[in-house]
Amino acid sequence: MSGAADSAGAAEPVESVPGIPAARSAAGADALDRAVWRLRSRGCWDDAAALLEPHAAGFPPYAIHRAALLVERCMFTATGWPAAEDALRAAEALAGDDGERGAAACERGQLAYAATVLGVRDRADEARSALGRAAALLAPGAPGRPLLDFRRGLMAEHVADSPESARAAYRRAHAGATAHGDTLLLSFTWRHLAGLALRDGELAEARHGFGESLRIREELGFLVGTAPALVALADAAPPEEADGLRTEAARLFRLMGGVPTWLAEHLSDIPVAPAPS
Repeated sequence: MSGAADSAGAAEPVESVPGIPAARSAAGADALDRAVWRLRSRGCWDDAAALLEPHAAGFPPYAIHRAALLVERCMFTATGWPAAEDALRAAEALAGDDGERGAAACERGQLAYAATVLGVRDRADEARSALGRAAALLAPGAPGRPLLDFRRGLMAEHVADSPESARAAYRRAHAGATAHGDTLLLSFTWRHLAGLALRDGELAEARHGFGESLRIREELGFLVGTAPALVALADAAPPEEADGLRTEAARLFRLMGGVPTWLAEHLSDIPVAPAPS
């Protein structure tokens, strides 16, 4: 799978999980959100979830936030399924309104999608059901709707093999992410729209979209998502640029300890010069 998602001084998004509203009513929420983002952006999902755990027991947005982090860990590492399931069940039990129930259902759908595309277990029917439930619960203008649209696009592209349906869903997600200021989600929608453009032979459009995705991730400091963005751009770049992009992707991939795991097949044979001592 090539699609699915640096510096300490880079700008940090307030919402550290795309589409899930930050919990502004909790004391110290801004500082907590920033700390969680720093850990998440470097692939330290367990540590980020641990920061949220004391708050998640009695506050549904943090319970959903914590579950989303552990679901993302599954997608990037193909491990941690029981912990994600436990966190999801806790979030589902706490959800008290349609927005919270819809956000939890969206994460349930993403976990089932990840298990399916990573070959762990075919849970496609569960993913469709959960995302359909989320669509019934989340109003068209709800903050979580763009993320839901994006994930329905993933299902259309990678499970149903329906690129036109995927394109329509990604475009809705892109427009919604723009309207809600969800910059990190925009890095995903740019990348997946570019992937469909590349599939159609629209090279200039693909390069632009992949370039925007990479730019956003570098500006946000989303280190764990930068290697996939580099590989995607390399697929649309001239040969003289592609090698350099893949070499940098391989360096980051190894720096992150081989995460995301699904990049290994693209980068395992690329030599990387040792860092100077």
